[in-house]
Amino acid sequence: MTYELSETPEAEPGTSVSARPSHRLRWNKVPEVTAYFWIIKVLCTTVGETAADLLNEKAGLGLTGVSVLMSVLLAVVLAVQFRTTAYRAGVYWLAVALISVVGTLISDNLTDNMGVPLETSTTVFALLLAVVFVVWCRRERTLSIHSIDSTSRESFYWLAVLFTFALGTAAGDLVSERMDLGYWLSAVLFALAIAAVAVAYFTLGLNAVWSFWIAYILTRPLGASIGDYLSQPTGDGGLGLGTVVTSALFLAVILGLVVHLAVTRKDVAQPPGGARQGI
Repeated sequence: MTYELSETPEAEPGTSVSARPSHRLRWNKVPEVTAYFWIIKVLCTTVGETAADLLNEKAGLGLTGVSVLMSVLLAVVLAVQFRTTAYRAGVYWLAVALISVVGTLISDNLTDNMGVPLETSTTVFALLLAVVFVVWCRRERTLSIHSIDSTSRESFYWLAVLFTFALGTAAGDLVSERMDLGYWLSAVLFALAIAAVAVAYFTLGLNAVWSFWIAYILTRPLGASIGDYLSQPTGDGGLGLGTVVTSALFLAVILGLVVHLAVTRKDVAQPPGGARQGI
């Protein structure tokens, strides 16, 4: 397992703290990667799928109108997130939930409104995500989420998160349609893929950073498959709970977990200055 030290530069002798050239923050802006992280991430992806369907069906704004509305809400929450000086569980996970919805809507707009084939959208999102990673790495010399301690790095992080959701949506829909597995088997397939990444990381030495981002992408179609399985009619292979019940159920669980983390601070990252795991 790789480790890396804080990249916050030291002040030159005789230079005041306020005159340092770095605008690094003292605290990392994202949570530690714990079991809580992955549980809430999957729950958010499920809500992203069911909430997008719910808003499209019930709001009466159409797919485009809902996309604009949710994008505006996301922009507001991200503005708050960027203004914080440390990780705040409530703000962070609200941003993740909203970006999950927006990523889903972007993919759905391309497929349903513009007629873009899933093969094309999947390829485009994969290329865009690759570009973000390349530019991020060349500029910051790390893709580690333990180093999200500046405005630049946080910007790259949230852009990457957005494209992982859009890519996961398109790729998940592509796999489901081409293989015609149904919701439950699709969920099992993506869960096995994530398990394979974990095995490769723990036993074969797969790079920690890439293990994290591959798993992060795969949780999107996993959550979507779970959401569809719970919400869709029994005649279509689901349990028939509906988007309202499914969304409310998962939002309640997310809220409970986030409140727990906000109180206990079990997922708060250590400040820069000590060794950290490479993801």
